[in-house]
Amino acid sequence: MPDAPLLTDRTRLHRKPSRGSHDLTVVEAILDEALVCHVGFTGRTGPMVIPTAFVRIADKVYVHGSAANGMLRTLSEGHEACVAVTLVDGLVLSRTAFHHSMNYRSVVLFGRPARVTDDAEKRRALDALIDKMVPNRSAECRGANRAELDATLVLAFPVAEASAKVRSGPPLPDDPPKQALPHWAGVIPLVTTRGTPIPASGPASGPASGPAP
Repeated sequence: MPDAPLLTDRTRLHRKPSRGSHDLTVVEAILDEALVCHVGFTGRTGPMVIPTAFVRIADKVYVHGSAANGMLRTLSEGHEACVAVTLVDGLVLSRTAFHHSMNYRSVVLFGRPARVTDDAEKRRALDALIDKMVPNRSAECRGANRAELDATLVLAFPVAEASAKVRSGPPLPDDPPKQALPHWAGVIPLVTTRGTPIPASGPASGPASGPAP
């Protein structure tokens, strides 16, 4: 596997490196599909991992929250963090317990996030996050006002030190003795789908059907 701009000592894969990639297009595709990331960092009370929504714009990953949010305030002081994203595509069942697995696509990136202070960049990141949830949603709701924007802290992680890892396909081939075992083997696909929108209570507004699933 050739070196790539995202490759560093921290992102070099040692366990099953054939499943790894430092191709930026692979990393970006996984980041763009996932809705939640887990941010690992060392807080004031020790190691912590916090799940949060995120969005990628160009070469940055943005997370946001209340200006009083402990994780964001800690990271805005210049601490390094690790961001992990996982998409599970299937359950891999083997005839032996030892070889059960999952089909997945994952990204791990390292970086020192920067606090976003420019209002235009901040609004762009928040709009992109809403549009990731539902396309064009930012144009179909009221945007953040001045007070809401000031109450929101946005951090930007550089997509500069990262790796992807992917497993796909059937279970590992069984040797003849295991093939004779009377147990089912194969893959159970897992698919995330959007259901029918459920309207909130209150005055009706917008299309009766709500946003497209």
